[in-house]
Parts: sequence; C-alpha cells; structure tokens
Amino acid sequence: MKLAKFMASAAGRWLRIIVGLILILVGLFEIHGAVGIIVAIIGLIVLLAGAFNFCLIAPILGCPLKGSDLKN
Repeated sequence: MKLAKFMASAAGRWLRIIVGLILILVGLFEIHGAVGIIVAIIGLIVLLAGAFNFCLIAPILGCPLKGSDLKN
C-alpha cells in the first residue's frame, strides 16, 4: 500500500516520467534492433502512466489503478 501511495504522489509521478524518458532514450540510442524498440515502448508506457497518473502495479497490490482514487 505504501508503494502505491508513493507512486500516486507527485514525486512518484515524476519518478515514473523520468524513468520512462530514460528507457526511451536507452532503447532508441543504446540498444539497437527489436530489443531497443521494445525497451522504448516500455519506456513510453511508463512515461504515459506517470503523466496520466496511472499506477500499473497498483491493482496487483489491491489498490485502484488511478492515482487520484488512491488519494481519496
């Protein structure tokens, strides 16, 4: 529950956005071929989850998917 609450906070959202950007850049510029594209796509998913305040692992932890629902 603490992890899901952290991910719903502003710091958690920024962390997901930064990690997503790093994964995209590494996937496109450091890892070549299909694996690089897959890493970049995963990075895009992480970035969008942070930008739109979704925590993709929250349902596994028994918490709501949308971060704003968790704060209430």
